[in-house]
Amino acid sequence: MRNFALSGKVAIVTGGGRGLGYNIAQALAEAGARGLAIFDMQDELGEEAARGLCNDTGLDVQFYKVDVRDGKTINDSVANVIEHFGRIDVLVNAAGIADSNLHAETYEVSRFRNQIDINLTGTFLTAQAVARHMIATPVAAASPSCSRHRGSLIFIASMSGSIVNYPQPQSGYNASKAGVIQLAKSFAAEWAAYGIRVNTISPGYMDTSLNRVPALDAQKRIWVERTPQARLGGVDELNCLAVYLASEGSGFMTGSNLVIDGGYTCW
Repeated sequence: MRNFALSGKVAIVTGGGRGLGYNIAQALAEAGARGLAIFDMQDELGEEAARGLCNDTGLDVQFYKVDVRDGKTINDSVANVIEHFGRIDVLVNAAGIADSNLHAETYEVSRFRNQIDINLTGTFLTAQAVARHMIATPVAAASPSCSRHRGSLIFIASMSGSIVNYPQPQSGYNASKAGVIQLAKSFAAEWAAYGIRVNTISPGYMDTSLNRVPALDAQKRIWVERTPQARLGGVDELNCLAVYLASEGSGFMTGSNLVIDGGYTCW
C-alpha cells in the first residue's frame, strides 16, 4: 500500500484557500505529503488556509498570492516554491469560477471571456510553469519503473465538460471545463515522454458551501432526482481520487478523465 502514500512529495494546490481546493490540500497532507503550497488570489483566505493546515498537520505549508490569469505571477510563485521546498511533485489545479443560470443569447462577452480565462487559461499557465520545472528535474537512475515519474498534474474539471446540465443554462462554464479535459489529454500525450502524468477529475453535483444556499434549493431537488444515487457527493469522496492520482498507485494512468457523479451521466 506504500504506493498510495505521498511520503516526501511537495504539492501545489491552486484555489486552495477554500472549497474543494482546501479540502484536497487537507487530503494530500493526511496522505503524507512533505510540503504544501497554497495558490489563491485572496490574501485572507489563503493565509488562513495555510496557517490552519500547518497547525492541524504540522506540515510546512506556504501561501502564495496568485491570480491564475497572470502568467508572470505564476512563474515567479513556482520559482519561489522550488526555492523553498526544493522540488514540486504534484500540482492540483482547483482554481475556478462557475457562472450559472445565464442564458446564452444574453450572456455578456466579458463574463464569458473571464470564465474561460480563469478556468482554462489559468489551468494552462499554471501547468505549463510547473511542467517546465518537472521536465528540468533529473529522474533517479536505476529505480523501479513506477518511480521514473517526474510528477503528477491533476486538473479539476467537471461532468459539465462532457454533458449539458439541467435545468440551469451555463454554456461558458461547460465550454471551459470541456477545454480543461481536452487540455489535460493533450498535455498527457506531449509530456508522457518526460515522465509527467496529467489527469482530470470531473465531479458531479457536490455538497459544497457554494451549493448550500436557499436560492439553489429548487435546482438541487432536480439534481438529486436525476442522480441514480439520489444525493450530492461529499468532498471527502472526491479527495480520495486526488490522492490516488497524486500517488504512484496510479502510475500507469495518464490522459484519463475520472467522473465522480453518483451516476448522473449514466442517464
